[in-house]
Amino acid sequence: MKFLEYAGIDAINSALVFETPECKVYGRLEPYSCKAAGADKKLYKQIEIKYDPSNSPPDEDGSGSSFRNIISPFGPLDQPASRRTLFYLIGTLNASFPDYDFSDAKPEQFRKEPSVSMVVNSVNATLLNHGNDRAVKELRIWDSIDNLIDFQDSDVYSYNPESDSDPNDEEGGGTLWSFNYFFFNRKLKRIIYFTMRGVSYGAPSEYDNDDFSDMSDDDTGFGRRRGGMRYEDYVVGEMDML
Repeated sequence: MKFLEYAGIDAINSALVFETPECKVYGRLEPYSCKAAGADKKLYKQIEIKYDPSNSPPDEDGSGSSFRNIISPFGPLDQPASRRTLFYLIGTLNASFPDYDFSDAKPEQFRKEPSVSMVVNSVNATLLNHGNDRAVKELRIWDSIDNLIDFQDSDVYSYNPESDSDPNDEEGGGTLWSFNYFFFNRKLKRIIYFTMRGVSYGAPSEYDNDDFSDMSDDDTGFGRRRGGMRYEDYVVGEMDML
């Protein structure tokens, strides 16, 4: 997976790191191309060996149906397209958390969300309930994401690991809540990883020594995508379902 550089991403990520009376909130957006690098090719082979039924003995009835019975939000894992989606999501996690290896992440730890709009509403509610309307209203975060990924041609997946394998709780606890979303456009072969967590005060964090003071507030955008949905369609209370 290749990280994609876009003007404005730093300003948006700066706005996703903030404090509330209850907790410190750390969030980030990371756009990736689905172009495979060296480590990705190794991961792809591992997934193929593990889930491709042609690499395993058939079931007693000779059908290899056990792969169809594996819980998967991507479809039957005997299908190459389903395994490829799993590969893209695990590869994105590996790229985002280089100190971790997610090769053993299970298909059932992922979920295909019902719609983009439901995810947007959920994230907006999280931001607004924690007193952060700047990312939504000033920086127009959803315009930027839509411009990168094109919501109308995208699916959204979430990652819900066991607590002992959650990288958002990597430093001895303290995470009160978290989410991990993947906006995936197959046509563009592009993924935007959006993660956020609330951490109790006193818990250590890799962000504690970062200085975001030099980020420009108006360094916000990647340009407005022509056509498609308006930003107002995605704001809480004004959004129609897709």
